[in-house]
Amino acid sequence: MDRRELLKMIAVLTGGAVIGGEVFLSGCKTGAKADVGFTATNIALLDEIGETIIPATATPGAKAAKVGEFMKVMVTDCYTQEQQDAFMKGISTIDEVCKKTNNKSFMDCTPEQRHELLVSLEKEAKEFNAKQEEADKPRKEELNAKDKGYDFVASPRHYYTMMKQLTLLGFFSSKTGMTETLRHVPVPGKYDGAFPYAKGDKAWAE
Repeated sequence: MDRRELLKMIAVLTGGAVIGGEVFLSGCKTGAKADVGFTATNIALLDEIGETIIPATATPGAKAAKVGEFMKVMVTDCYTQEQQDAFMKGISTIDEVCKKTNNKSFMDCTPEQRHELLVSLEKEAKEFNAKQEEADKPRKEELNAKDKGYDFVASPRHYYTMMKQLTLLGFFSSKTGMTETLRHVPVPGKYDGAFPYAKGDKAWAE
């Protein structure tokens, strides 16, 4: 699975284009803040959020793929400043919401409490993102009418959407995800249109 196909898959799973995806593909930087303010505590929290989204089973989970560090790089290099600000604010917000709900921080919650919190944030994110898309429509249509659609930059999506997208992207583009979760072929082989498939087989990674 190449990077572009991976971005398409994540867009389907999260209901919207991957934030910073085009910058990720091009390898360029956005020119936003070089020091966003990540700390070791932030990264540890993002690792645990990622592990709740992709927990370890018979294969390693998101934490083993170091998705927290991956998020730091992506947010720093591929997000606009507005998106960076929304993401960093989200790190604080998720703990605030958790304390209101469970009377303790995300790091101190049980796996079940973490899962329930993220399920509620998923619903909240869908509603928030739908409102953002509606608000963005006039500007997007205006630029498209001028054949300048490439200048359109969507308003920041919900912080949980960003975290989920980066967890999926970080995990499935990591060595762990590519070699231990997906079936890995280190070099392209010949095409076999009659290759047998069994229900439940892993997807292929190249």
